[in-house]
Amino acid sequence: MEHFQSVCKRKLVEWYNHELTLKNGAVEGNPIDLSNVFIVWSCKTLQNYKCLASTTVSGDGIYAEYTYNGDKQELYEDVYKKVSNTCHTEE
Repeated sequence: MEHFQSVCKRKLVEWYNHELTLKNGAVEGNPIDLSNVFIVWSCKTLQNYKCLASTTVSGDGIYAEYTYNGDKQELYEDVYKKVSNTCHTEE
């Protein structure tokens, strides 16, 4: 599990820093490293792993889901960005 989480954190850093680079090669924002990534939740079921990770960057709203398919030995990456945060006080 520790190895899997480490791989996921590295993949999120790679994704994040790649997304900072615009088409013209300019960098928008500050690159991150492993210290800016944390694991929200993870589990292992049979030969499969799942991990949810996020960053400590204030306001970026980045949330990543990693799934390792042990049968195919493939790692799937889904990255989401928070679009809104609304408080509802009525049902």
